[in-house]
Amino acid sequence: MHEYKNLLWEQADGVATITLNRPDVANSLNVELARELMLAAIRCDEDKDIRAVILTASGKMFCAGGDVMSFQNAGDKVGMLLKEITTYLHAASARFARMSAPLIVAVNGTAAGAGFSLAIAGDLVLAAEHAKFTMAYTGIGASPDGSSTHYLPRLIGLRRSQELMFTNRVLSAAEALDWGMLTKVVSADALLTEAQALARKMADGPSLAHGEIKSLLLASYSNTLETQLELESRGIAKCVGSEQGTEGLKAFKEKRKPDFNRA
Repeated sequence: MHEYKNLLWEQADGVATITLNRPDVANSLNVELARELMLAAIRCDEDKDIRAVILTASGKMFCAGGDVMSFQNAGDKVGMLLKEITTYLHAASARFARMSAPLIVAVNGTAAGAGFSLAIAGDLVLAAEHAKFTMAYTGIGASPDGSSTHYLPRLIGLRRSQELMFTNRVLSAAEALDWGMLTKVVSADALLTEAQALARKMADGPSLAHGEIKSLLLASYSNTLETQLELESRGIAKCVGSEQGTEGLKAFKEKRKPDFNRA
């Protein structure tokens, strides 16, 4: 199994926890961290025992975005460097989006640039009360990456997305919640506990249905109504006809909580 140097990996009881671990440089993304994040995302996608994933970070910040010093040090090769980093980062984002397991992002501090993009890409997003959010890209003359131009307009609308991307306005956690970017804001001390409880709930839930929900929501961005209705029909039939669906119906009839982990 791959040994990680820039992130921490924990796996127990159906929950994988990925912790960005470059706190001395605000967990900024260099080639190595981006590649390890991709490998971790592939691992989550491939391991059927993983039924929920937590993404968080060590230190005071969630992620400051790209490692700007490495960009500067690359000189006239910076374009090649950025294409390599985004290849890994975008592969990670795609795997997280397409895997069946829900992704729970626990934002422990400031999320800027690509860190902002990673934060809002979760299926469920918790943030500490002191967390802040800023796009930051144009501050170094850059345009966004990491899927934010896909997710952000759908979460908060075009006008607010334009404001964040063009002006680098900093949002507090409370403002981000009010705008629809977050699921919940909690105290810093409770963040990981809340994320773990939510992950445990997801891991104990119907993993097939969770995967269908993720697929349906992604597809809804581009499908016609009729196409989406057909996917919904096929999805619910597949879920209810599965072992987990059988267990869910049986538990409903018997007036008990379903045990999806055994199905």
